[in-house]
Amino acid sequence: MISIYTSYSFESAIKKAIASELRLDELVTIKTISQAEPLASANDFIVDERGIVFTIDWHNVSPPILLTQPLAYHTTTLLGLIFARLGNYERAYDLLAQETLLLHAIDAQVRLAQNVEFETAPAVGNEYRSMHNAAIVAHYGEVATPVPFDEIRHAYYVAMSAAPNDELKAFTAKHYATLLADTGDTKNAELILLEAIKYALTETARIELKTLLSTIWLDRLMVPYDELLMTQLKELLWECLTHYEKTERPLQAALVLMDASQVANFNESFSEALGYISKAADLLRKEDQPELLAQVQMRKGTLLYTWAQQGNIQFYKGAMEALQEAAKVFTREAAPQQFADIQHLLGIIYSEIPDEAKKKGVWAAVSSSSFKEALNFFTKEQYPYEYATICNHYANAYIKYPASRNSDNVAKSLEMFNQALEIRTAERYPMERALTLLNYVEASWYADNGQDELNEARFNDMTSKLREIEALSSDPTLSKEVAGHRARLEKLKALM
Repeated sequence: MISIYTSYSFESAIKKAIASELRLDELVTIKTISQAEPLASANDFIVDERGIVFTIDWHNVSPPILLTQPLAYHTTTLLGLIFARLGNYERAYDLLAQETLLLHAIDAQVRLAQNVEFETAPAVGNEYRSMHNAAIVAHYGEVATPVPFDEIRHAYYVAMSAAPNDELKAFTAKHYATLLADTGDTKNAELILLEAIKYALTETARIELKTLLSTIWLDRLMVPYDELLMTQLKELLWECLTHYEKTERPLQAALVLMDASQVANFNESFSEALGYISKAADLLRKEDQPELLAQVQMRKGTLLYTWAQQGNIQFYKGAMEALQEAAKVFTREAAPQQFADIQHLLGIIYSEIPDEAKKKGVWAAVSSSSFKEALNFFTKEQYPYEYATICNHYANAYIKYPASRNSDNVAKSLEMFNQALEIRTAERYPMERALTLLNYVEASWYADNGQDELNEARFNDMTSKLREIEALSSDPTLSKEVAGHRARLEKLKALM
C-alpha cells in the first residue's frame, strides 16, 4: 500500500488522478498532512504547495537512490511515481517519459534491485543527489567496468560535503560507513557513524546508524573480550530493539535479537541467548521469512551445541533438530555453502550425541556422511582453511565412532589429521597447527602403543610432534598437556 499525504487544496486533484486508473484506489490511500504523524513507509510521499516530496528511505524498502525533489505536481508525474513504487515499471516509464532525470534515477533503482548490469557508472555531477547516486551505483551496482575503491570512497566524501541538510548527510554517511566496514576499515566506519549519530535529525535515522554501528562493534569482539565494548554493545542493541518493537518493525527486531543472542553467548549466558534467538524465530515465522528463519535455526543449533558441550547433554538433540530445519531451506542446490556449513556441524553433533551403544553405529554412519557432504563443497583447492578445519573435526569424530570390523578408525583419524596439517603449516597457521598436532598425539594413544607393547616408530612420531607443539606455542594450557603426554610416553618406555 502507498499513502499520499496532502493538503486540502490538492486532495480533489489527487483523487481524480487515482480514479482515472482502474482499481488503483485499492492500493493507494490519501491522508491529510499532520505534523504529528510521520510518514509510515518509504513508499509514502507528500503532495503540497512545494510539489511532490519524498521521505528518506531509512527502512531499506528500495535501493538507496535519491530522487530529485521537490517535483512539480503533474497528474502524469504522480501516477508514474505510484506505478514505479508498485513495481509496474512499464507503465511508470511510459508516464515519466518527459521526466528525464527522474526516470534515470528510477531506472538506477530498478537495476540495483534486479541486479541488472550498468554499462558504465554514472558521472559524478555537481549536485548532491547526483553525487550520492553515483557513489551508490558504483558501490552496490554491477558495473561492466568496476569502479576503483578510491573513486567510490571519494564520491561518497564529496556527496557528504555537498549534502543540503544533516539528515541527507547522515543518509550518505550510512552507506559510506557500510563501504568501509565491508572492506575491513571498521575503524573509520565507526568514526563516521559516531559523528553522523550526533547530527542526524530524526530518531529513525539515529537508530539505523546505531544498528549499523552495533554490527561493527560485534565484529570487533574477540577473546579476551573488551568489557567496556561489550557493555556499550549491549546498551546499543537494547536501544535499537526497543525502537523496532515500538515502531512495529518485526524483521529488524528479529535481526537485532540474533545479534543480542550472540553477545549473550559470548558471555556464556546461554539461557538468555536461547531466549533471544527463540524470540527472533517466532517473529520470523509470523512474517513468513523462511531464509532468515533458517539463519536463526543455524544460529540456534550452534548455540545449543555450545551449551551441550558445557555438560548439558540434553541440548544435543535440540541442536540437531534446529540444524535439520535449516537444511530444509538451505539445501545443497539452493544454498550450497550454508548446506555444507550445516553438514559440518551435524557431523560433529552426530559423533558426540549420547545414545545407547547399539545405536552408535548408526550415528557414526550419518556423521561420516555429513562430513563428506561438507568436504564436497569445501574442497582443498578452493577453501583450504575450511577444508583443514573439517578434516580436523572429522579426525576427532573417527576416534569417537564405535570399532568397525571393516575399517581402522584410528588409522583413518590420523590420516585426516595429516590432511589438516598439510594446510595448517607453521608459517601460516601456527596455533591451528599446534592444536591439530595435539589432537594427533591424543588419537595416537588409541593406536598400537599398549601397556605391554611399544611401537618405536609411533613413539618417535608422537615425541616429535610434542616437540613441534612446544616450538609453535608457549600457551600454558598447551604446555601442560604436552608435559602430560611426554610423562606418559616416558612411563610407557620405562615399562618396556
